[in-house]
Order: sequence, then structure tokens, then C-alpha cells
Amino acid sequence: MTTTDARDTAHGIDTAHGLATELDGDLLRHHILDFRQMTQFAEAPWIFDRADGVRLRDTDGNWYIDGLSGVFVASLGYGNTKVIEAIEHQLRTLHFAPPLHGTSVPALDLAARLRRLAPAAMQGAHGPGIKILSGGSEATEAALKLARQYWKQVGHPRKYKVVARYGGYHGATMGSLSATGGWERKSVFEPLVPGFIHHHQPHAFKDVFAHLPVAEASEAASRLAADLVGRMVENEDPETVAAIIVEPMSISAAGFVVPHDAYYRRLREICDKHHVLLIYDEIITGFGRLGEWFGANFYGVAPDLLCVGKGMGGGYVPISAVIVAGQVWEAFLGDPAERREFHHGHTFAGNPVASAAGCAAIDEMESRDLPGNAKAQGAYVRSRLQALQREFPDVIADVRGGGLLQGFEFDPVRYPKVTKPAKKFEALARKHGFIARCGDEYVAFAPPLVIERADLDELLVRATDVLHEMVG
Repeated sequence: MTTTDARDTAHGIDTAHGLATELDGDLLRHHILDFRQMTQFAEAPWIFDRADGVRLRDTDGNWYIDGLSGVFVASLGYGNTKVIEAIEHQLRTLHFAPPLHGTSVPALDLAARLRRLAPAAMQGAHGPGIKILSGGSEATEAALKLARQYWKQVGHPRKYKVVARYGGYHGATMGSLSATGGWERKSVFEPLVPGFIHHHQPHAFKDVFAHLPVAEASEAASRLAADLVGRMVENEDPETVAAIIVEPMSISAAGFVVPHDAYYRRLREICDKHHVLLIYDEIITGFGRLGEWFGANFYGVAPDLLCVGKGMGGGYVPISAVIVAGQVWEAFLGDPAERREFHHGHTFAGNPVASAAGCAAIDEMESRDLPGNAKAQGAYVRSRLQALQREFPDVIADVRGGGLLQGFEFDPVRYPKVTKPAKKFEALARKHGFIARCGDEYVAFAPPLVIERADLDELLVRATDVLHEMVG
């Protein structure tokens, strides 16, 4: 259960009343949060004021196990001394470098680390190119623009279409939102950028193969989904298709989708056959989340453009990047008069403070082998969730995931999606002192990669308590 502190005068918070004294309902209603109706939020606000390790505290003094790493971002947990010290040092040394004129040492150091960690298939004669940015939406937006510019510069100017998936989420800017496949987040902004077409996730075909064992059904559904992508590219005219963008594992309002590796092998074949760039959106799955540095390593299939963010800075700074395969990056090198350089920029892209934090975060991941910890601890979480499935066979239909991104789906017969069972789980989770990622029908756990067994056990015990309370 949650625990409560009596008072925290250092932050000016009276936890007996639950709100900082300067907060009132009017301020809360006008403080805009993501995807949330603020009149409702103001009635029962949830405000955090402190964190430590893998736990967050709210202004009521309640502590919660962070089973979501913030939003898949606090991979190093809270209060990491080495990252904080790197930020402090860089703030005193050089907090900003003019990006129109040059770069900084931390940005070069970060680019060197990203080049070294990039999948081998992306290296190329010139090594991968690295574009450092400030957030996931910026990274996917940049990748989409890189793809379109690339084909113009290699003699295929008609290639502009981007194939994406229904249910995928790629960001909030207009280009990345156009690639996004969930109507819930984009329909109010339509019409969006032209040239984006969508296909169904492998998960959409699971019922077709319901007669097969789960593992065989997953592979068959993945192969069918990928083959349909190939037909889509052919029917659209391959000479007009620039890129296919996918998340190695997709987790959004549309569901928690974990394709079989056959899906990515087939996508790679399709892209190579029709001269289409393969883009991985690894904003969530990159930097150890799946027990490997990248989803590309997890599936053994490399993309042409790899978007990373969130966990690469541990949540201490806004930072992201696009890793550009060497054979693609070569098309952007040449004489200035040719104007082959990437025509894209942001004021805070490659910021020295953010870059220093990214370097420190990656060093922590390497020195502590956090991808390895994610693999080991993720296997443990998976086994515990499978045990829960055996304990609640009429409640949990499926357990899936990779590394420290594991989850389960509620049984669709007993808990139809329209009843939103996972939202009920989410509300009870707050009462039981933990945070998870809940769609309508699935629950997923993605705790900080530094989490240890004792905290995992506590998290899973609390999750079990929630299930007991749900089933009565």
C-alpha cells in the first residue's frame, strides 16, 4: 500500500491537505496536461513532488513504485548521481553552443557513442550519421524528412509515400502524427500531411489463426501482416514509396503488439526488393529496454534509419537522435554548392548540457550492463506474469513482451475491450501504490532498468492484489 509522510516544509507542501499552498482549482484547470480533460483533473489532481530510486512521491505523501519509468524514459531511476553531476558540470562549462555555427565537445562525444553502439549492418563505409535532437517527435519527424530528401538526392524524386501501421504512435508533430495510426490522437487535426498510408498490425490477424498454438499463431499472423505490406507497396507503385516506419514493439491506445521476428525479416526483404527505407521508431524500445541495446538487436534485423530517445538520457534531459545507416548517409555528403546537406534543424538539437547527460547515461548503462539486467529481470517478470495467468486463467488471456517491457491482456470473453478492464486496473494500481501502462484491454510494466529483484517482487505482489480485488 502507499505510505504517507506527515509534512515536507522544504518544498512548502502540507501533505495533510495534499496540495502546495499556491495551488488552487483555477490554476489546475488552466494547466494543460497531455490527453487529459483539465476540469476532471482539477477535481482529483495527482501531483508529484519527489522521487528516489524506482519510486515517486505525490503531494499527499504517498510513494509509488514506478512500473513505467515515467513514460518509458526514467531508465536509470531517480537521483542518479553521475548523470546529475555531468549536467551540473556542463552547465558551469558551456550551457549552449550556437548550432548555426558549430557544435560542442559533448555533442561529438555523444555522437561517437551512438555510432559505436549502432547495429553493425548500419555502419557502412563512412559509419552511420548521427542527428541529435530533443525529443521523440523530433526524431521521427527528422527521419521522415531524411527519407524523402534521400530519394530526391539519389535520383528517385517520385518516392515520397510512407507506409505506417494502424495503432502505431510516432509523435505529436504534424509529420510524425501523420505516420501515427491511432485516430484517437490525430483525427481532430485532420487533414494531415499527404502521402501516409497505413496497414494493420500483426496483432490484428490473431483471430484468423486462433486454432493454432499461441506461438505458431503469432508467427503466422506476423507473416501474413508483412506479406500484406509487400502487396501494399506493389499496389501503390514502389517508385512512389519512400519508407516503411514501424515500432519494434508497439504500445499505445490501440494495444500492446509484439510481432514475431519473421515479421521484421520479411519487411527487410520487401524494403530491399523495392528500394524502400526501413525506419525503426525505437523511442521506447531503444537503450536496453528489450534486454538488448536496440530492438534491431532484439529481432536481429537492422533498419536504415533508427530513431531513439526517452531512455537514452535517463529522463534527466529532453534528448533524442536519429542514427542514419552509412549507405544512406553517404547521399548527404558532397560539395556545399550541391545543397545535399540535411535541410532540418532545431535550436536545442545537440545542446551541450543534454549531450553531456546523454553521455553519462550511456556510460551508466554500459558500466552496469543495464541491457543485461533488463534481460534477466525481464525474464523473471515474464515468469511471474505467466504464473499469474495460471492463477487467473479466466482473467489473463496472454502474456507477452521483451526485456523489461512485459505485459498481459485481459480475457476478451470475460472482459470485452469496451468495458476497459485495464483502466479499472490502472485506477486500483494508484490505490495500491504503483504505476503501470494500461490501455483498454492490456497492462504493461516497464520499470527502470536499474530495478532490483526485491522491488520487482513488491511491484508484482501489488499487481496481484489488484487482480484479486478486480475479480472479487
